Amino acid sequence: MKEVIFEVLEDPAEGYTASALGIGIHTQGETLDELKIQIRDAIDCYFDDGETRPAVARLHFVRDELMAV
Repeated sequence: MKEVIFEVLEDPAEGYTASALGIGIHTQGETLDELKIQIRDAIDCYFDDGETRPAVARLHFVRDELMAV
């Protein structure tokens, strides 16, 4: 696996949550910097074998916006 893609959601009360697509990695952080640290830590815990560990984590930010019509 060369990269893992994370779907990142912003929660005004909690900060940010991130879930890897296709694998069971989920984490959160109060700020984007903290979230990135948590993502690195979660990847290290999930991939204990250096050969299968991805070299890149892609963060895909999802934003829901409500609009009155």
